[in-house]
Amino acid sequence: MYVVYLNYFRPVEDVEALLAPHIEWLNRYFDSGDIIAAGRKDPRTGGMIMLRDMPRTRLAAILAEDPFVEVANYDVTKVNVTRAAEQFSGLKGI
Repeated sequence: MYVVYLNYFRPVEDVEALLAPHIEWLNRYFDSGDIIAAGRKDPRTGGMIMLRDMPRTRLAAILAEDPFVEVANYDVTKVNVTRAAEQFSGLKGI
């Protein structure tokens, strides 16, 4: 799976202006099963998105569709989950 950290490089007002289309983008990829979890950082300097394993080219294409590309940089880390608490056992091998 992938953990993607978004780091805002624009003021939060610019982020807010793109929030509705960003949420639509999130919903589309939650519905497809590509996104596993997402949320804001605290303090609000960006966010985090967890995505299932996929070819890196597909991941890049999905992230390129996010309206937040105009306001955030993306730090992508591939994680091979080998252990998880029972309630998160479904993450192994994702």
